[in-house]
Amino acid sequence: MPTDAVLRELLVRQLDAWLPAALHRARRATLALAYAGTDAGGADAALRVVGEHADRLRGFRLTVLVLAAGDEALPARLGAVESTLPAEVAVHVVPGDPARLPVALKAAGAAGAPLLTLAHGAAPTPALLAAARSGRPADLLLVTAPDVPLRPALDAAGFPLVAEVDLLAASIPAGRGEAGSRDDEGLRLAFATGSDRSLQAFKDALWAADEHAGVRYRDPADPQGRAVAVGPAADPGPLGRELLAELARGPRTVTELRRFALTSTVYRAADANRALTDLLDAGAVARAPEHGKLGGDVLISAAGPGGPAA
Repeated sequence: MPTDAVLRELLVRQLDAWLPAALHRARRATLALAYAGTDAGGADAALRVVGEHADRLRGFRLTVLVLAAGDEALPARLGAVESTLPAEVAVHVVPGDPARLPVALKAAGAAGAPLLTLAHGAAPTPALLAAARSGRPADLLLVTAPDVPLRPALDAAGFPLVAEVDLLAASIPAGRGEAGSRDDEGLRLAFATGSDRSLQAFKDALWAADEHAGVRYRDPADPQGRAVAVGPAADPGPLGRELLAELARGPRTVTELRRFALTSTVYRAADANRALTDLLDAGAVARAPEHGKLGGDVLISAAGPGGPAA
């Protein structure tokens, strides 16, 4: 599926950002990759990323846990990559699905040090989320079927920052609930972290994904549920609708709306400026002061009943 290819690319990009930060922060870290009934093809790609950082691993200990069910060729495939890794990297292939992740992380002594977890096809149970949250810091990529709400469970587990996105095959209609929709060809992906920098890295990776991979994104928070094309220049239309919904609660500064875009939508902070410019041009919002640069302290409000039409 094209969604799996994009997911693999996101994992590689996130790991490439996470590992240098973990090396700087601690002397040990854990990477946990757990798959349920899916091809664990992203695991060997992740190990190759680790190998690219081999010269920086001296004096460090990286534990890589791979949990997979039904991929009998996985140990041999990973073994070929593992043989190229330095002694500081320990790879453990554990039979089973993500439900075994809490036990595997405890056995690996992952708590209290940097932890990046991918749980593909996993139910967001309190036990699994608590285990993924045990790292210091803890980052989690959680992949489920589309339309499964993940943010409430991740909030309850104590993750301060959460982003959700639906990855849809290009053949799926743009609108939620349209006739002929084939949501079974999509995935819902949530990224949970305690770090603004990690969240920004995820958003950057999200919009840097291969725009020719046959995948579109849908923001679960978009009131109209419209899918958008992947690419560096994200379509700001859905974000504009989400900003209007936020402004219905009261005026916000540009800084607050940029923060909202980063932490409550699929978009990046910088995309808020583009969306706001479009809303201002359309007369859907007003600004104070009325002229000048769209700086962080500019106050934005929804156009009133007597103002320009939205």
